[in-house]
Amino acid sequence: MRPKAPSPLFIYLIILSILLFFYYSSLLSKPSSSNSTPCNLFNGRWVLDDTHHQPLYNDSCPFHRNSWNCIRNQRPHMDRINSWKWVPRQCDLPRIDPFRFLSLMRNRNVGFVGDSLNENFIVSFLCVLRVADFGAKKWKRKGAWRGAYFPKYNVTVAYHRAVLLARYNQNSALSDHDGSKETYRVDVDIPAADWSNISDFYDVLVFNTGHWWSYDKFPKETPLVFYRAGKPINPPLGMFDGLKVVIENMVSYIQKEIPSKTLKFWRLQSPRHFYGGEWNQNGSCLFDKPLEEHQLDSWFDPSNNGVNREARQINHLILEALRGTDIQVLDVTQLSEFRADAHPAIWLGKKDAVAIWGQDCMHWCLPGVPDTWADILSELICNSFETG
Repeated sequence: MRPKAPSPLFIYLIILSILLFFYYSSLLSKPSSSNSTPCNLFNGRWVLDDTHHQPLYNDSCPFHRNSWNCIRNQRPHMDRINSWKWVPRQCDLPRIDPFRFLSLMRNRNVGFVGDSLNENFIVSFLCVLRVADFGAKKWKRKGAWRGAYFPKYNVTVAYHRAVLLARYNQNSALSDHDGSKETYRVDVDIPAADWSNISDFYDVLVFNTGHWWSYDKFPKETPLVFYRAGKPINPPLGMFDGLKVVIENMVSYIQKEIPSKTLKFWRLQSPRHFYGGEWNQNGSCLFDKPLEEHQLDSWFDPSNNGVNREARQINHLILEALRGTDIQVLDVTQLSEFRADAHPAIWLGKKDAVAIWGQDCMHWCLPGVPDTWADILSELICNSFETG
């Protein structure tokens, strides 16, 4: 007896089953974005790339700060300084696309809060973004120290100067057993007025503090005195313990007062590169190439007690305070540790500046290293908004 041929419906179901099997297999073979480990843009190396694109801006950017404008100040080898490209170990870091970024951020605002290293950062960011809107205008509202409005996109990017993040004021002379002296009152639980009223304005915020927490800025003769709930903290806190308490309180404030929809970052420390002494002890950074990886610990490991040790010490406090929050870490420390060659040093654009202030081995030439910070920040912001 001749076997009965399978019905067309049966054949159709077999084919459909095979197609569905391959479809779902392909889905399972791709890790989902929620479970996959994201690329670590902060772990990598600097590669000299003479074909690397030139910086997106030059010395004519209207948002420059003179002492960081190393091209105008005729710092040698700026082409070479900007020929080093940061290459993450397991992925690519695309260069910021100002048009893509501002288009994505249309009708949104980006704020930076902190000390002059965040100002250094935003100057780079503003000069890069201006490429997409040459009609950008300087903007200083809502307590901002500097910023820009990009009218083609209705985007504001601004910096609020708050060097300790917490509110601080100079007290009149107080008397103690050593005699009378000036002090600075720091209210650890109250944000500085420069950024206390911005919580509803920005869609992205980037915080930092750290570079003013030293006895250079606040000598023991004019110390910081820490207050909580309007009363002095007893026993009195030293500089480092005070920093720890301020960071913890400011993180708590950010979590409570900044809307959860706001994308929040905390930029870790930007390392200094003083060699041979502090800024006021003839410390210098006249280097012509980045440090090698094996040199980094000798420069920055706190156990070596070098003049540049504070970055990693402060990072430890920050990371502890951020644990369990929705504040993302912008870890520019290691990639910046390499770049001893990229500071303004003696090319500060002002006569007698070095005699008065010493070399600048803390801030960065622009264009320069903060442009790489901008590449990373823009990538993280774009990924968040495009996938969110």
